[in-house]
Amino acid sequence: MKIYVDADACPVKPEACKVARRYGLTVTFVSNTRMRIPDPGISTLVVVDGGFDAADDWIAEQVSADDIVVTADIPLAHRCIGKGAGVIGPSGRPFDEENIGQAMAVRDLMADLREAGTITGGPPPFQKKDRSRFLHGLDQMIQTIIREREK
Repeated sequence: MKIYVDADACPVKPEACKVARRYGLTVTFVSNTRMRIPDPGISTLVVVDGGFDAADDWIAEQVSADDIVVTADIPLAHRCIGKGAGVIGPSGRPFDEENIGQAMAVRDLMADLREAGTITGGPPPFQKKDRSRFLHGLDQMIQTIIREREK
């Protein structure tokens, strides 16, 4: 089991490493630019060249069943779920077969509203409770995958 992080705008990099260390897992941060990564003992940085979705494409190519992807990118989440991976957003919201369709629809609606000028703001600011929810959600996802493997 590996953890892949869509790292360019991810606010929970240290938290992903904290949980990974607890379970003896590795974390791969994937980005379009060089950046500092937390906990180099268990994490690596992959810098991809290319266009806007190059990091997403790299993650989608590498991920397999029982891996976990941390991303706020709904299309990437959809691609990874299709490969059997667990996916969790930085706010701790897990994405799965049951909710990804609705998440895609909301994303498309919001894009249309932004394009029409109806909505001009971005997402709400990231808060401490979001970090806490992420830590709990990632821990739960890892435990679920471990239990499923043992069956």
